[in-house]
Amino acid sequence: MNLLETLNKKTLLADGAMGTMLHARGIGFDKSFDELNLTDPAAVADIHREYIEAGAELIITNTFGANKYKLSKHGLEDDVAKINRAGVELAKRVVAASFKDVLIAGDVGPLGVRIAPYGRVKLEEAREAFVEQIKALAEAGADLIVIETMSDLYEIQEAIKAAKEVCSLPVVASVTFTRDDRTLLGDDPAKVARRIADAGADVIGVNCSGGPSQLLRILKQMRQAAPNGRFWVKPNAGWPEQVGGRIMYPADADYFGDYALSFREAGANIVGGCCGTTPQHIAAMKKALDAAPAGKIADITVLPEDEISAEPAEQPTQFAQKLANGKFCISVEMDPPRGLSTHKLLAGASLLHDSGADVINVADSPMARMRMSAWAVCDVVQRTVGVETTLHFPTRGRNLLRVQGDLLAAHAIGLRNVFVVMGDPTSIGDYPEATDNYDLVPSGLIKLIKQGFNMGVDHSGTSIGQPTNFFVGAALNLCPQDMDTEIKNLRRKLNAGADFFLTQPIYRTDDGPKLIEAYQAKHGKFDKPILAGILPLVSAKHASFLHNEVPGVFIPDEARARIEAAGEDAAKVGVELAVELIEGIKGWASGIYMMPQFHRYDMISDIIMAVKE
Repeated sequence: MNLLETLNKKTLLADGAMGTMLHARGIGFDKSFDELNLTDPAAVADIHREYIEAGAELIITNTFGANKYKLSKHGLEDDVAKINRAGVELAKRVVAASFKDVLIAGDVGPLGVRIAPYGRVKLEEAREAFVEQIKALAEAGADLIVIETMSDLYEIQEAIKAAKEVCSLPVVASVTFTRDDRTLLGDDPAKVARRIADAGADVIGVNCSGGPSQLLRILKQMRQAAPNGRFWVKPNAGWPEQVGGRIMYPADADYFGDYALSFREAGANIVGGCCGTTPQHIAAMKKALDAAPAGKIADITVLPEDEISAEPAEQPTQFAQKLANGKFCISVEMDPPRGLSTHKLLAGASLLHDSGADVINVADSPMARMRMSAWAVCDVVQRTVGVETTLHFPTRGRNLLRVQGDLLAAHAIGLRNVFVVMGDPTSIGDYPEATDNYDLVPSGLIKLIKQGFNMGVDHSGTSIGQPTNFFVGAALNLCPQDMDTEIKNLRRKLNAGADFFLTQPIYRTDDGPKLIEAYQAKHGKFDKPILAGILPLVSAKHASFLHNEVPGVFIPDEARARIEAAGEDAAKVGVELAVELIEGIKGWASGIYMMPQFHRYDMISDIIMAVKE
């Protein structure tokens, strides 16, 4: 089978993940998967065989990391040629035994080092490493070369040059993108497609990244930029999540089957799967492609290069999607540490995530006390624990320059959920003499984000390059002393574009309906999600303080009496009261916003697990 001739006639089905399948067989990520071509070829061959039986017409060799830089981490830098040759040879044996016409793609991944101008490895050194690997793949009998999962255009260009230098095989060059439809170095799909085409690749590719929905969007942008190109698409099975210490991918096989048709109709010449996909995903794609005859490829209106821009890119956050789908969401507030250590905070976040919390809220200098930056804490929690966060974003103490700079910084490190508040006055905190000025009230900041940054412009109307994708929350007091003023503030926040609301602690199930009914009587339907504040009581003294000294908090006599009677078991009763309250508000609340007192994350865990039973 000749690749380029075949692509003129049909959409070719490639295989799915190799690493996912090897890991499922008990091989740790700390091992060299590529070395298995020598030490356990049967395991690799079994996976190739399963993909061929599922319908794959193109399989990729187990050589993704078989370059000298990556192999050197395992002391295998002298075995580059041997490992690559073995990868092709065992794939050829499997294909021969299958009696099917299946293409073998020699797989080439990133070097695993930064190259110039963003790293110390020179361009010619990078090309030499690619030459060494690709030459071995070609000489062993690969039908084509696949350069995949690249994020640096300088690197992929050197890999393409190396392939053209040492062989005459067709070359697929495929790039991976982050959640904002940009590479790690900030390049958009249109630029990537043009650069790959100009470098001489025969097929332009996108792989890994997010799930099928994102890659379909990227494919359309790439094809618009390079309308005469051939295209390769291999998505992950959705964004990975950590569940019980395992990496899980949410997209099932049937979902991939549906998207196989969408990819074909959008102009993909080769489709398959990347991380998290299995032979079941490939079988579903095969079934869908065979069942539906290929139609005319959707026409693309080709725009001048300077008019091509990325579509408003990202999918909503997981938190936003859960609320939109009607899931009762659980958000838990955590305070940043006062010093350098994040160990206790991360232990607490892990416990909450494992218990079922959907999102961790990170407060910013609560009570105007000096603490670690909430930006940094959100980043550490998301990277280490694998749970989404909501960044508390006070307006107090920030002028317009700092507000906008902080928004860009938040987006750059992957923060998308923000909770806009006024913030506590510095007069009550550690540094009462600190400047307390601000240029925006919360409704003004919400408007700046939703009607400015999320549209791709700053406060002055100047482009920021691409739209942000913030999901913006605002504060709501369900027990205000002045109902009319609260409703006016709520109206301003809604008009500014607030997506959801977090409330102060409540202890009565009817607090929400009272305010919602009062708002609707004046302004019509209220349809934004409300996460009701839940602050579990830990002792009679705690309950008395909240009831008597915290404005807007009213604890019913019955609840205070139960806590008082519980004595040493007050915390246990506090959990029971919280669970009863949560069950009572499910009729009007979209979720809960839990505030652990005295770092009692164990109490919060007990409540979450009781509510989820």
